[in-house]
Amino acid sequence: MGETIQIEKDARGVATLWLDRAEKHNAMSATMIAELHQAATDLGTDNSVRVVVMAARGKSFCAGGDLGWMREQFEAKPDVRMAEASKLAYALQALNTMPKPLIGRVQGNAFGGGVGMASVCDIAIGADTVLMGLTETRLGLIPATIGPYVCARMGEANARRVFMSGRRFDAAEAVQLGLLARAVPAADLDAAIEAEVAPYLECAPGAVARAKALLRALGPRIDEATIQHTISELAACWEGDEAPEGIGAFFGKRKPNWQS
Repeated sequence: MGETIQIEKDARGVATLWLDRAEKHNAMSATMIAELHQAATDLGTDNSVRVVVMAARGKSFCAGGDLGWMREQFEAKPDVRMAEASKLAYALQALNTMPKPLIGRVQGNAFGGGVGMASVCDIAIGADTVLMGLTETRLGLIPATIGPYVCARMGEANARRVFMSGRRFDAAEAVQLGLLARAVPAADLDAAIEAEVAPYLECAPGAVARAKALLRALGPRIDEATIQHTISELAACWEGDEAPEGIGAFFGKRKPNWQS
């Protein structure tokens, strides 16, 4: 158990990885990023675990980056920013390549990094009231470290519809984009998750792990070079003029200079 996540396991071998910062809308802090990386490692090597469900406490699935963490990046030196971006990038990679099926239970809003968290799941099911959005460009940033996973999930053509505009979209559009497999009434969400879990319990766990690894190899390459490129692109944003203006405007509760 950690400060920002909780892990529950049942007798069948189903582990639920709970994002547990409800009071912060499960926004990702440095602590949460580290705990997610460790959880992916631990669950991936736990032979008693056959399926992992990623879920969240409270009203939101994940609101993106924690405001305090973002302020620290705003004030940090470039090498510190690079290091923090690397931690998130490799936590996402660990979740994406975890040798267990990862099923996303998206019960509330998901913005920025929250979209990335849904994208590293092998399948994500959402409540039909969910709102999502890649909102980074509104702050002068880009969806960099989450980008490879978002593009792999949606495909470039669909990603172009929402990757740059920062607009929010509802659950129905998230299904059309391929980000969610389907959207169901909130009251039916647990049953929908169970319907995704059950078939895996009839499969050989080693074969499932090998099939997932093969699929990752056949799909879009998200290798070390790709990850480093995303980190460098994010760092370039921080070193430009727009990110300081966008983040400063956000904390100053004013419009950035590109908004009339």
